[in-house]
Amino acid sequence: MGEEKIILGIDPGTTIMGFGLIKVVNKKMQFLQLNELDLKKYDDHYLKLKLIFERTIELIETHHPDEIAIEAPFFGKNVQSMLKLGRAQGVAMAAGLSREVPITEYSPKKIKMAVTGNGNASKEQVAKMLQSMLGLKTLPKNLDSMDGLGAAVCHFYNQGRVDIGKSYSGWASFVKQNEKRVKK
Repeated sequence: MGEEKIILGIDPGTTIMGFGLIKVVNKKMQFLQLNELDLKKYDDHYLKLKLIFERTIELIETHHPDEIAIEAPFFGKNVQSMLKLGRAQGVAMAAGLSREVPITEYSPKKIKMAVTGNGNASKEQVAKMLQSMLGLKTLPKNLDSMDGLGAAVCHFYNQGRVDIGKSYSGWASFVKQNEKRVKK
């Protein structure tokens, strides 16, 4: 039997958190699942963060991913949106780190480039390419789950490369790489 691993890709968000799972067998990708956590009906930002944490833990305990690929927040003009997005990402990362699953962060441009060959591709172009690559019959109504799947596929294509983004194997690794952010 060849080498197998499961990669969980997450597109964090406080409105919708998209996620996708792929299995890698003998250096070939197989689609496992994609879905989203719809948080629109909740007004409490802290409740949304709790639900993101719990859903990420549930995915880890159900599918036992070997690695997590997470989309990094893009820099927008709305500071409040950026803060909320950063919190969502941090909570998802904390869930993975609490279960000692290595995490790698990818910029949206890097994910688009890995999937389509164009760092400026639209969400629809990324979704169509993933549909073709993984043999998906239909696309979901919201494409956030496809963004999560794109993060997983990006990680697959970037394995073994030196410059793959920020990577953490646990709390100690995170703290070591972010010493200036840790209060002593």
